[in-house]
Amino acid sequence: MTDTGSQRASDAASCTKEPLAVRVGAELAGSFIAFFAIYSFTTFGTALFGINMAFIALATGIAYAAMTLIFSKVSGGQLNPAITLAAILTGKTKVLDGILYIIAQVLGGIAAGALIVRILPTTETLTAKIWLTDAVNGFGNGSVSASTLSSVSASFDITLAVVVEIIASIVVIAAAVATMNKETTAVSHAAAIGFAYGLGAAMTYPVTGAGMNPARSTGIALFARNAGLSQNPLQQLWVFWICPILAAAIVAMVMIGAQLLRDNANAKQQVVDDTAAQQNVADTDALALSGNDATQTATESANHGEQEASAVSEHDADAQIEQ
Repeated sequence: MTDTGSQRASDAASCTKEPLAVRVGAELAGSFIAFFAIYSFTTFGTALFGINMAFIALATGIAYAAMTLIFSKVSGGQLNPAITLAAILTGKTKVLDGILYIIAQVLGGIAAGALIVRILPTTETLTAKIWLTDAVNGFGNGSVSASTLSSVSASFDITLAVVVEIIASIVVIAAAVATMNKETTAVSHAAAIGFAYGLGAAMTYPVTGAGMNPARSTGIALFARNAGLSQNPLQQLWVFWICPILAAAIVAMVMIGAQLLRDNANAKQQVVDDTAAQQNVADTDALALSGNDATQTATESANHGEQEASAVSEHDADAQIEQ
């Protein structure tokens, strides 16, 4: 197996110590809690105290960071179908595991949406519409800024919604996948994700209500469809699936391309190193052979000298005998 294959296998196995059922349950629980928190402060908080962008961005980041930190050692704390898809494409999560994670994440969102709508206090004057307007994801008439923009005959159209959702989703997914490895601590991983979601929420909330997560968008949309909103959120839900999925594909493609370039560079460097090593061996062998030849020549010269000296001695001895 190549270094790349070993690394991907290691990444894929980094969150598989727990049984699959436990990991799927962690994704369900983490998604439920994170989404319930988001639904809570975008309903109770905004309806009662108005929209505070700093608070929404900070609270969104903290909600995701906290759940990621809690569940990262169990399932990785992905909590987002787009992150899971990118992890599958880059080999960091097994396909079957990823499919079950996505199902669990969506179910967590549905459960959170059902609970928040169930517990919202409503009266004839305090309707579900008032609570849910700032919690759902939408654009145009479904945007949280629709009422403000309508006074100046403007709106956030689908083009703007798609652009901000894709860019924000890329930030979130890249931060998650890039820190999804054994070398990154759980705290660092959670902090990166929390910061990315906070930045994404600051970018997207005025336009779309800060989707960035298909499961988060689905959970509240299902139970707000009959709440008398200006725009049925289910009719615009497809945007909040397509944009994160496209962002996941972009991130995966870039990361795979970067890995291929690194592998190619490493392979070329390995060839250079091997060539240099072979040249060193050849030079050493040549030097040793040269030394052996010199030794053999010296030995032959010494032997030849000894033979000549012996011949001279024998000649002298014969001469003395003749005398």
